[in-house]
Amino acid sequence: MEIGDDCIENQTFDEIKIGDSASISRTLTRRDIELFAVMSGDVNPAHVDPEFAKSDIFHKIIAHGMWGGALISTVLGTELPGPGTIYLDQTLRFLAPVGLGDTITVTVTAREKDAKRKRVTFDCTCVNQDGRTVIEGTALILAPTKKIKRPRMALPEVRIEERGAKFQKFITMAKEVEPIVMAVVHPTDAKSLGGAIAAAGLITPVLVGPEARIRAAAREAKVDLSRWRLVDTPHSHASAEAAVELARKGEVAALMKGGLHSDEFLHPVVRSGVGLRTERRLSHVFVVDAPTYDRPFFLTDAAVNIYPDLAAKRDIVQNAIDLAHALGIETPKVALLSAVETVTPKIPSTIEAAAICKMAGRGQITGAIVDGPLAFDNAVSADAARAKGIDSPVAGHANILVAPDLEAGNMLAKQLEYLANAETAGVVLGARVPIVLTSRADSIDCRLASCAIAALLDRHARRRAAA
Repeated sequence: MEIGDDCIENQTFDEIKIGDSASISRTLTRRDIELFAVMSGDVNPAHVDPEFAKSDIFHKIIAHGMWGGALISTVLGTELPGPGTIYLDQTLRFLAPVGLGDTITVTVTAREKDAKRKRVTFDCTCVNQDGRTVIEGTALILAPTKKIKRPRMALPEVRIEERGAKFQKFITMAKEVEPIVMAVVHPTDAKSLGGAIAAAGLITPVLVGPEARIRAAAREAKVDLSRWRLVDTPHSHASAEAAVELARKGEVAALMKGGLHSDEFLHPVVRSGVGLRTERRLSHVFVVDAPTYDRPFFLTDAAVNIYPDLAAKRDIVQNAIDLAHALGIETPKVALLSAVETVTPKIPSTIEAAAICKMAGRGQITGAIVDGPLAFDNAVSADAARAKGIDSPVAGHANILVAPDLEAGNMLAKQLEYLANAETAGVVLGARVPIVLTSRADSIDCRLASCAIAALLDRHARRRAAA
């Protein structure tokens, strides 16, 4: 292999002179801490919990575990002596805390050589950006005896992915709101019942369904129902009907699907005259927490409207914008998805995207910046948009992704969940009350996030009504 300028080369035992030294500098970041926790398996909250970030305990433990042996070892293994070095022992003293954002310069200096055993003792110091020594001590190494020169290998890219982490913001916001009274419809299995009870504090659940089956599910899930109202019904159809009636009477402010099919759950909701319909078309919005995207985003409609026409798409877009407002996004950026960025009669979704943009320009859609058609890559990646010469305030920065139809939206949501390790919470909008449309596969965290979103939607609606 040809060796270029970017390589590492060692100094053998014979080449090392007393007083030789080498240094590197590193800045401590949150990512460093997370990587160290993953590598070591150490999840002590003093290491990884931001609540400890202002404490000396936190700083000193990071200095001990990370910046002591690890950085000194890096200098010895890559700079002096370099490749072939074997680290034998170290004695370090920790003199001052190291905090997030501190830049540490690590220096090793050859102090003593043992010619018989080819060992070298190095003085080691770590100095912060203010010139203060935070670590000092010695390291004993077995020095290489043969010359080694190798290309400097690029480190692999490592991503720390915490599923659902972005949902915590919404859950925290919802905890500041009075719990929303939510009818949990037909919670006759342990997962749907357990998820509803776990969300207590965000919601006040009203359990609607056959009492015997709900109590059996409670025994399986090991949850106590004594605190919660239970509305007994004979079967799933009656459960959905009873929940809608509770919402019409104002006894509950939201609905959540339990162990029944979505069509059966929504049928009484959309029934003309006696349901919960408004002038808006009902639509579903997934709130997506994808670890590789820098913000949560919204995907609509992937669950209710199969092939929406232009009027329905207008409502789908406006519903998603209203949800973004409820979650604290003042001016969301809406990307109307298609396969290409140009308007072409051969792809109807591009024509519909252009029409929706015109509707937004004429004030028929408000509260957001709307653009399309945009392919998925250009909607979420600024680099992809630049490469294609797309000049758009939405491209690469989308908060809301509008799928051309349910098939595309549903496949995209499942791809994000199962291939991109994303978490998805969901809610149906356009009815008189928020409707949490859970899936049987949803985790507890997803259910909590969906309940939090419903609570924030309810607060937003009440504020708008009072304005």
